[in-house]
Amino acid sequence: MTGFGSAICKEGGTAVSVELKAVNNRYFKLSLKLTDGYSALEHRIESLLRSVIERGTINAHIRIVGTREDSGCHINTVLLESYVKQLSEVQKKLGLTGNFAQGMLRIDQLAALPGVIISEHENNEAKHEKIWSLLEKTLREALDALQTMRKTEGDAMAKDLSENVDSLRLIIGNIAELAPRTAPAYRQKLKERIEKAMEEQGLPLGDADFVRELAVYADRCDISEELVRFQSHLEQFTSAMQSQEGCGRKLDFLTQELFREVNTIGSKANDADITKYVVEAKTVIERIREMVQNVE
Repeated sequence: MTGFGSAICKEGGTAVSVELKAVNNRYFKLSLKLTDGYSALEHRIESLLRSVIERGTINAHIRIVGTREDSGCHINTVLLESYVKQLSEVQKKLGLTGNFAQGMLRIDQLAALPGVIISEHENNEAKHEKIWSLLEKTLREALDALQTMRKTEGDAMAKDLSENVDSLRLIIGNIAELAPRTAPAYRQKLKERIEKAMEEQGLPLGDADFVRELAVYADRCDISEELVRFQSHLEQFTSAMQSQEGCGRKLDFLTQELFREVNTIGSKANDADITKYVVEAKTVIERIREMVQNVE
């Protein structure tokens, strides 16, 4: 389910801002942008998000701003001078024109070289612990706002799912009413075909053979078990929707089972009217399938 949540918290000389955006996904996927120097906190951030959100692609933008005194980084001038010296030597050796002073390499390009800018936060566990309490508070506030928006969408989706389940109940009820007529209808058609064939061949029709064939077909076209299982799956589906726990994967499984049962009904019944209802049921189940993939 989609949603957006943001929060900003300040404490002392530090400010933390969090923006969370969620879009539909069958699985949990996190795309995190975090202020440089705090990568050690990424695991905690992901764990907290996973504890609240089970499904969805989450885009998280987290910015941590401290005081100037607590900027947490400095330039390694020794390494930077070494880079410039070595690059100058390579330039002369290869006979390249121009020089660094004239701007062949800008200062921002030099600053991007490995090790030039050193973050004091990167391996400072004490600073990480200090910032985590503020970051966790901000993250939870943003999560609450995100979940509020997702819940609104979830309520609308639940209503739509309930309407589709009611449609399936109506369809399967119509199929159940038609089911008892399949064997008698087949009996009449089978009898007419056999009588015509026997008459053309001049052979008598044995009642025992006819009854045996009819009994085999009646057993083969019996859909009573499928109807019972389909109704049971619908009840479990409704019950899972009303649960306070995450039900997305269970609904996904039940949707697959509903499709399997209705597909079996269509293949066994061999009745034009039942086939029409089977097609309608498959259409409704497909709508449900698309929705439950995004349900948490």
